[in-house]
Amino acid sequence: MNHLAENSKGGVTITDVTLREYGQNVPAACLDIFTPRIRLEIAKRLLKAGFQNIEILSCIHPAIAPAMNEDALKEIAAGLGRVEGVHLITLVPNTAGYRNFLDMGLGPSGYNHTMGIFFSAVEAHNLANLGRPIKETLDEYRKILRDAAANKIRIVAYISGAFGYFDPKKGVLIDADMEEVISYMDLLFELGAQTVTLSDLQGVANEKKTGRFFETLLSGRRAQDINKIGYHPHNISGEAAIANSKTAYSLGIRRFDGSLGGTGGCITGAPGNQPTERLVRSFHESRIDTGLNEQKIFALKNMIERELFKKISLQ
Repeated sequence: MNHLAENSKGGVTITDVTLREYGQNVPAACLDIFTPRIRLEIAKRLLKAGFQNIEILSCIHPAIAPAMNEDALKEIAAGLGRVEGVHLITLVPNTAGYRNFLDMGLGPSGYNHTMGIFFSAVEAHNLANLGRPIKETLDEYRKILRDAAANKIRIVAYISGAFGYFDPKKGVLIDADMEEVISYMDLLFELGAQTVTLSDLQGVANEKKTGRFFETLLSGRRAQDINKIGYHPHNISGEAAIANSKTAYSLGIRRFDGSLGGTGGCITGAPGNQPTERLVRSFHESRIDTGLNEQKIFALKNMIERELFKKISLQ
C-alpha cells in the first residue's frame, strides 16, 4: 500500500538533535569547548533557521553524559527562556530524570519543554542502554506519564532498535518483533505521546528493509495517525540514511530527525545521524517544503564544525 497519495499535503517536519545527541557524547575534558554559552548560541541559531522541534537537553546522570550536568542544563534553560510555538525537547529516562525535569522548572508553568521518553524494542539493547528490561521500563513510564498528564506536560516518545539490534556480546543481529513494535507504538499514543519516532539504532536497514518496515507499520492507518510517526536513522553513511528517509517519505512518513554534520549517536555505540543540512537540501531539491532556511543551516553547520567538532576531535 502506498500512503503517499493519502498523505501528500504539506511538507515535512525535521527535528534537529545535535545539542542532545552530540552533547551526550562530549567527554568531561572537552566541556571548556562545549560550553553552555555555545550551546545557547546553537539553539538560538536553530530557532532563527526555522526549527520548531529541537532536542536540546537530557536529564540523565552526568557520569554518563558530563555535558548534561544540572548546572549546565539550568543555565541553558534559563538562557533560552520560554519559547512559544516551539518544542524544546528534553529527554527523561526514568523517575529520577523526571524529578530533575520538574525541579528545573521545565514543565508548562516554567520553560515549557516537551518531555521525551525512550526505550528499545530489543531487550538486549534496552538492558545495555537503560539497565533494565523493557517491561520494567514501561511500568515506570506509565507512572511518569500519568503524573505528566496531570501536569499538562507535552510528551514525545522514541522507540530505539525498531529495525533490529546487533548485539556486540553475541555477535548477532537481533531482529525486533514487528508486532511488538506496533503494540509499543500504540501504547505510547494511548499514554499521551503526541508523536512516536522509530529509530534504526545502528543503521542495520537498507532502503528495501526500510520500505518493508514502513509498509507493514503503516498498513491500515489513517493519514492523521501517520503524521504522528517519525523516523530517526543512524548510519555511518549520511547518504544511506537520507536514501532511507526518502523511502520512508514515499510511504507517507513526514517527520524526520537529523543532526548537523551527522554527529551524535547512542552511548551504546550506535553510529552517527543523517546530516540535518544535507537532509534539508535533499528535500528542497525534490521541491518538498521543510519550512527551514537552508543557507542559515549550512552556515551553522560550518560554525559548529570549526568551533566544536574539529577542536574536540583534537583533544
